[in-house]
Amino acid sequence: MNDAPKRSLPEEVTATSEVAAGAILTVDLGAIRENYRRLKARLGNVRCAGVLKADGYGVGAGQVAAALLREGCDTFFVALLGEGVALRRSIGPGPAIFVLNGIPPGAEPDAVAADLCAVINSVGQLAAWREAARCAGRKLPAAIQVDSGMSRLGMAPGDVERIAVDPHAFDGIDIRLVMSHLACADEPEHPANERQQLAFERLREMLLEAPASLTNSSGIFLGARFHYDLARPGAALYGINPTPARPNPMLPVVRLEAKVVQTRMLEAGAGVGYGHTFHTTAPLAAATISLGYADGWHRRAASAAWFEGARLPFLGRVSMDSIILDISALPPGKLREGDLVELLGPSQSVDDAAGHAGTIGYEILTSLGPRFHRRYVGG
Repeated sequence: MNDAPKRSLPEEVTATSEVAAGAILTVDLGAIRENYRRLKARLGNVRCAGVLKADGYGVGAGQVAAALLREGCDTFFVALLGEGVALRRSIGPGPAIFVLNGIPPGAEPDAVAADLCAVINSVGQLAAWREAARCAGRKLPAAIQVDSGMSRLGMAPGDVERIAVDPHAFDGIDIRLVMSHLACADEPEHPANERQQLAFERLREMLLEAPASLTNSSGIFLGARFHYDLARPGAALYGINPTPARPNPMLPVVRLEAKVVQTRMLEAGAGVGYGHTFHTTAPLAAATISLGYADGWHRRAASAAWFEGARLPFLGRVSMDSIILDISALPPGKLREGDLVELLGPSQSVDDAAGHAGTIGYEILTSLGPRFHRRYVGG
């Protein structure tokens, strides 16, 4: 019989506490605030919102909103109703929160209760929001989104023409914005930018006079003609380059570091990782880190980690919870279990990692999983 006293579970240890998590994601809220200031400087007197969809591009919508509120931002955009409700709980009453995908059928009372602004993308959504206003007994705020050429969301030109001649189309609705979205703003010379701007001009002139919004992060850099009354940056706030053909004008926001869980010497001819896609040709010093595709690091992404300036290439495939590194660039014994290696940060930007994975920085950020210990600095 074991009479040893039982240890109580430590309350401070959770799945994502620093001691227990396999990797640490540091988010620099000061950098987000500076990025917002830089974008506002380009916009002059044009108002600047903040796009917080996908939990603030994966870094924490509530924390980012709090930082932007300190910069005077009073308008936010999310994609989904649930995101809007969560953000309202986080920031409280006051700031406008627009739901880009519109309000799902039957969920209008939930949106009203959370004081959300519907982005109306169809005639059906318009009718449903009118009915919600009648039931609420007051005007409800909304944006009308028109499709200027992206073919994703927004009213088609024919629908805009029909509601434009309907005297009751906007009964009970407070139109805060007429908006659309640019498809090719990150390619300044793309002819679609000019076509969309002209189409947007034509469509918005049919509707009630209201502030206009066309510009996303990259659109801010297309010039004043695209700015209108409100810009809606997302990616640029989080350090993703809005001008891919030029140096990044934004500050980096995230740093991702993974813990070393094992170091060892591999013999010549050793197969490494699933599928043995890599074999050593000579003895090689290796380390395994606690990060994998379950954390959002793409399985076939050819990349590297860094430690004190030394590049440590990946060996073989990314596993669910781990990656094997070649640490032969380091002196023997330099890297030890528990040390942190950098995956995102000064040595490798989000855009760099995206290039290695054959994707874009948006996907890198929004894929970062919930298992990290998150640190917020500079707020």
